Amino acid sequence: MSPVLAGVLQLIALVAALALAYRPLGDYMAAVYSSPKHLRIEKVIYRCIGAHADAQMRWPAYLRAVLAFSAVGVLLLYLLQRVQGGMPLSLGFASISPDQAFNTAASFVANTNWQSYSGEQAMGHVVQTAGLAVQNFVSAATGMAVAIALVRGFARSRTGDLGNFWADLVRGTVRVLVPIAVIGAVVLVACGAIQNFSGIHEVGQFMGGSQQTIGGAVASQEVIKELGTNGGGYFNGNSAHPFENPDAFTNLFEVFLILVIPFALTRTFGKLVGNVKQGYAVLATMGIIWLGFTALMMWTEFAHGGPALEAAGAAMEGKETRFGIGGSAIFSVATTLTSTGAVDSFHSSFTAFGGGIQLLGMMLGEIAPGGVGSGLYGMLVMAIIAVFIAGLMVGRTPEYLGKKIGTRQIKLAACYILITPTLVLGFTAASMVLPDALGSMLNTKALGAGSHGFSEVLYAFTSGANNNGSAFGGLNANTPWYNTTIGLAMLLGRFLPMVFVLALAGSLAEQKPVPETAGTLRTEKPLFAGLLVGTILIITGLTYFPALALGPLAEGLS
Repeated sequence: MSPVLAGVLQLIALVAALALAYRPLGDYMAAVYSSPKHLRIEKVIYRCIGAHADAQMRWPAYLRAVLAFSAVGVLLLYLLQRVQGGMPLSLGFASISPDQAFNTAASFVANTNWQSYSGEQAMGHVVQTAGLAVQNFVSAATGMAVAIALVRGFARSRTGDLGNFWADLVRGTVRVLVPIAVIGAVVLVACGAIQNFSGIHEVGQFMGGSQQTIGGAVASQEVIKELGTNGGGYFNGNSAHPFENPDAFTNLFEVFLILVIPFALTRTFGKLVGNVKQGYAVLATMGIIWLGFTALMMWTEFAHGGPALEAAGAAMEGKETRFGIGGSAIFSVATTLTSTGAVDSFHSSFTAFGGGIQLLGMMLGEIAPGGVGSGLYGMLVMAIIAVFIAGLMVGRTPEYLGKKIGTRQIKLAACYILITPTLVLGFTAASMVLPDALGSMLNTKALGAGSHGFSEVLYAFTSGANNNGSAFGGLNANTPWYNTTIGLAMLLGRFLPMVFVLALAGSLAEQKPVPETAGTLRTEKPLFAGLLVGTILIITGLTYFPALALGPLAEGLS
């Protein structure tokens, strides 16, 4: 079987699996977030945290709960890292330095999982399981809660109520993420991923000498890092490490875990607003972009232009032979079009245009299908922008799902789409003029090093501000400058958009629905899906094309 055919068959199998899970999972999540009943374990959790789960929250109260919970998470994770050296099961690792502890705490609470450290050389079992893995669950549940709050803004009228954050957080964790994670961890263990609390072992090598390996609760953390679109690896090799991702089947299974909830949330959206066709329109938009990017990436990497790539048969540098070009390309697009950041290959070693596709996927806002929760609310904000543009074309007040899109809604949506580019381009520009920041670029003498080095820095801040977490490689990011600035980019890129999303949800929930007329734009039709795709690509292109021209495009054309 040719590598190209193998890659295409993997993609077909993945699409089929996602299609099978779409309806039951989407309907289940709709039932979870609309149920008036609480499970017994949920009631225990509410009593422990002092939450009144049936109390309705308007958007300021919902936002305060999100920010307070996340701030406590950053503080606790920071302290856990700072005292690691004196804890049991630390494997002899020292406490984490202040700047790196801040960066890591911000990263995992913001659902980014950017790592400026080697996991097997820095973090003990307690920090990995009680700190990082816990945040993998609750940060994902927080994103889902905010998305559901925005959906309620469309579904409710003249109340301003968005539900209860604590109930949404607990339900998302207990009823959605934990059950799927348990099943997924069993699958990974059965396929060869490790799950233990063993220490450091000396392992002999065939050619003489030895190397150190450690164990850990890897399978359980691997499954939630993908399912919750987190991405932080237990090992420095991330999902290219055989302890995390043993073979081609687990590679495809992990891609399925990355995509299944973000895609299924469109079904949940349709059910909660009472029109599943609206969910299909959003799904179609996400699917067109995802499939298009995947096809482009596979074509770029299989093209293998140049003598070295011709000799290898494809662009195999930095890729696992266990997965090949097809599996690596599918994984790469899935992780950069969502806020996952897990990698099964070295992104810096992709072709120049392949690296550009990865960058562009994050620059879209990671909305196809995007992160758990964040992908849906990001796409809905873009839908509001698209409806507004359509209204300008025909001279009619724009409406979406029966809610008028007025000045306030457009201002909030505009602020949402401006935050991330400001962070990415601002921090990248500052890094390119500071000598210490420039000194972190390791590629300085090779052909095209200038453009590739720029891409490394651009990728780092694009990954951080979009809460992706993957790295381009070749950049020493474990410095006070990058630990601090990327940490700030991750926090601001995560929580400032949530401010505008929840304010938008509150403004929509206060409105009375307007009836459809002959002039109402039918947002469940293919025409609107096409308009939405065009809006996303045009806005992203106008924002980032100059930066892309200086980086991957210049390198690819050199």
